[in-house]
Amino acid sequence: MTNFLRTGMLLAALTALFMAVGWAIGGSGGMLTALLVAAAMNLFAYWNADRMVLGMYGAREVDAYAAPELHGLVSELARRAGLPMPRVYIVETEQPNAFATGRDPEHAAVAVTTGILRALSREELAGVLAHELAHIKNRDTLTMTVTATIAGAIGMLANLAFFLGPSHASSEDNRGSAIGGIVLALLAPLIAMLVQFAISRTREYEADREGAAICGEPLWLARALAKIDAYARRTVNVPAEQHPGTAHLFIVHPLRGGGADNLFSTHPSTENRIARLEAMAVQGGSSRPRRASVPPTVGVWGVRRRTGPWG
Repeated sequence: MTNFLRTGMLLAALTALFMAVGWAIGGSGGMLTALLVAAAMNLFAYWNADRMVLGMYGAREVDAYAAPELHGLVSELARRAGLPMPRVYIVETEQPNAFATGRDPEHAAVAVTTGILRALSREELAGVLAHELAHIKNRDTLTMTVTATIAGAIGMLANLAFFLGPSHASSEDNRGSAIGGIVLALLAPLIAMLVQFAISRTREYEADREGAAICGEPLWLARALAKIDAYARRTVNVPAEQHPGTAHLFIVHPLRGGGADNLFSTHPSTENRIARLEAMAVQGGSSRPRRASVPPTVGVWGVRRRTGPWG
């Protein structure tokens, strides 16, 4: 509940900042216009964000025939989490990674890269998929879409405020307001980015906790995070580099140079996440993976395709 309250407060801060930038451009009228624009943008993102993100990454949907083991594992974990079966996608990139998207559990999708299918064991992949299903269960996919939309709009409005200047502060008596508007225009994008990153980090910790509960073993996810982080540091995720605004969606920061748990990171440090998962395993009396928590019918990660090994 604390994480949800914190996320709500951060979203409220982003909305207030967006309205403040609108005020800097056009006073009370600009503030109202900014609020209406934010509502329209978020409405568009609500209905279209999942298709936009999946399209950016050239994700290919797979069914129980095309990827029986992967599809079966997602189905079993979704049942454990009490969720409808999400759509399953594969992204062609060598970097092991995964993300979830969709406006609600009934319209959700889970995407994994071809690299993660090669790099992880069955148990480790179960931990990753459980983490992504936790994002869906907690409706983080919608929260992060709204956050990214507002943050992007703040940057756009801030540019207008800087170049056009605050119209309500053009008289000499309001010169101080004009200066304040310019300062706000300069700082607003940075503040919005920091708030976006803070929300992302908060939701990642919660999804780790919930995901460990879904798959039944925190150490599976801990081992997966260690492997993915090591690969991500030396493997380029080309689509992610082309669309850095989507980096917060992935289970591990997909861009070169990411990883430190600081103000400018979209993700908590992998070391911190692993430490929390290991502490969960100790508290739960677990010291090694329990194979019974993974469906025994799931085996090697074969994916059928029309040409070539991966589809």
